[in-house]
Amino acid sequence: MASLDLTGKNILVTGASRGIGRAITLELVEHGANVIGHYNSSKEEASELSRKAGKNLVMMRANLAKNEHVRLLFDRAVAEFGHLDVLVNNAGLAISSDPDGDDEKWLDDWDLTQAVNLRALAYLCKLGVEHFKTIEGGRLINISSRAAFRGDTEFYLAYAASKGGVVALTRSIARAYGKENIKAFNIAPGFVMTDMAQDFVDQYGESFIKDDLALDQLTQPEDIAHMVTFLASGLGDHATGGTFDINAGSYVH
Repeated sequence: MASLDLTGKNILVTGASRGIGRAITLELVEHGANVIGHYNSSKEEASELSRKAGKNLVMMRANLAKNEHVRLLFDRAVAEFGHLDVLVNNAGLAISSDPDGDDEKWLDDWDLTQAVNLRALAYLCKLGVEHFKTIEGGRLINISSRAAFRGDTEFYLAYAASKGGVVALTRSIARAYGKENIKAFNIAPGFVMTDMAQDFVDQYGESFIKDDLALDQLTQPEDIAHMVTFLASGLGDHATGGTFDINAGSYVH
């Protein structure tokens, strides 16, 4: 019987120190993977995660808004383990930006969101594909959002647009490189209870979110981690190019 044993798998996870990335990292390590966990500003959380996860986790710092940091992160991750089998692009920003406010501020928010959520992810995918070609295959798992499909509020236009780009990019990679044993998957969470989501809760209230769900519980970071672990294991390879909607049934409510 097939199992979710990831022993010997080398995996890079961006945005690993908090929220969804933290849950992903802990579950991958629990299943035997060697993980490079990326973080940027959350130094204390990264240190705590490193202590909790143990020797199978190495944390690395990088500002994904800077191209040179993206390249250095990937090169250091490969050097640490010799090769990578899986790349999990989880890092992202959700900036509340008033469309009726100052144009320069709105454009700055737009550019930063695209830089982290889409440009850095795309660059890591490019580097990942190049690397996977040298080792006869690999897996890309990109964390998108339900906002890519249903849109978002006027304050999160940049976020929705960036996540839509992630979906198109991932599908294109799956189509272009499948014959080279490179698989690519989208996971599109809905609202997930993380620190980053607290701004949305503060702005709109928890009832605004729960009224939009078919289930009575808000999605937890571990719900996303389970799917990432499954896809990293290789058991879902024939779903390459697919999107996994993990949103407590908000599409069917």
